[in-house]
Amino acid sequence: MPPSCMQYIGGLPNIIINDVLEFNIGGSNASDPIRVSEDCLTLSIWAPSDHKKRDLPVLVFFYGGAFMNGGIDVPYQIPSQWIQRTQNHIVVSFNHRGNIFGYPNAAGLPLEEQNVGLLDQRMALEWVRDNIALFGGDPTHIAAWGQSSGSVAMAYYTYTYLDDPILNSLIMDSGNEFIDILTKDPAHANFTFMASQFGCGGLRPAEELACMRKVDASSIEDFMRIYNDVGKTPILTFSPIIDNITVFADYVTLAKAGKIARLPVLIGSNSQDGEIFVPYDPNGVDKAVADLITMSWFFCPSYQSAKVRTDAKTGPVYRYLYAGNFSNASPRSWMGGWHGAELPLVFGTHPLYRGNSTELEYATSHAMQDAWLAFVATAGRKPSVEGWDAWDEVVGGRVVEFGNGVPARLIDTAKMEKDCAPFLPSR
Repeated sequence: MPPSCMQYIGGLPNIIINDVLEFNIGGSNASDPIRVSEDCLTLSIWAPSDHKKRDLPVLVFFYGGAFMNGGIDVPYQIPSQWIQRTQNHIVVSFNHRGNIFGYPNAAGLPLEEQNVGLLDQRMALEWVRDNIALFGGDPTHIAAWGQSSGSVAMAYYTYTYLDDPILNSLIMDSGNEFIDILTKDPAHANFTFMASQFGCGGLRPAEELACMRKVDASSIEDFMRIYNDVGKTPILTFSPIIDNITVFADYVTLAKAGKIARLPVLIGSNSQDGEIFVPYDPNGVDKAVADLITMSWFFCPSYQSAKVRTDAKTGPVYRYLYAGNFSNASPRSWMGGWHGAELPLVFGTHPLYRGNSTELEYATSHAMQDAWLAFVATAGRKPSVEGWDAWDEVVGGRVVEFGNGVPARLIDTAKMEKDCAPFLPSR
């Protein structure tokens, strides 16, 4: 695999560091060296072995990682098992800049250069559009599938490139435009603080930026890793900012005005998304806090995004909920459908680590793979689960739940949605 973009693996206890290293770059832990480089804007393509196949649907995966880390080289996110099973689609994954290298929020940069990590993503999609036919792909059937911050980025994307989205459909997996993950630092204090640690303090903005560009990238990442692991303040965050170019302040108003790409959307979240975001305890996390995060950060914003897209008539909107609890993807009994647990099932990597998969896990994996693939192959107009209608709050379209005792079933989430009122942005 090519080197990942500059990042570090934190050492603070959490589900990934303690239990599921296969979500880290190279399956590494905090003490392992990882292959990173500033020369990192690369992509990988997985296609069927039959090179004669043409016009195959294409899924472009946008990985998560809070805009701080992630990359192609994540063991659980390698789609070769999935391609081997279907022999009928293509998956593309690509590296893009994150943290201070993708979202510097430096006073010396113009506004249009603050969210370059998001611009990397657009560049990757343009490359796929222009070249995927050479690998057997259909450039008119490209879906973006984002997970976590990758899904947040793709939600932003639909408001930025509404007239030329390149895509024929969008899959939003535990992330959307209403999740509050933006950097709010109008004084550029984080970048200035970092500059002060490398002899670049007390300079004018342009000089500060020029000075920081001379600092070794690995030294910057090492400082951030040590600083954040010991819990110092101020907390250093480098994620997208509102620039009114790639990220906007009021997505409800934009959607109501029709300033959003007209794309079919498959949108959902996990039943226990919040567990990874509370203090880690191997015997079980604080369930009340975890459930609050699941609702306020994931389920309810997902519901809100589905609602504004349905109201704006952007195309059919399908909703799902992942609720599986399989011991190789969720090795502690309390983990269940934690944030990211669905990915080994969609990628088909679930049987590769920590023991064999159950029959239900295989069946759930196949149901999710088939749903994802049917969505892009038919531009969202022919779902793979019988009775799964496009969602509409008034008509009452159903939500598909994956992995809860059966591979897939239709459920009614109306009660959960009523509980969302305190968490929704004003309309």
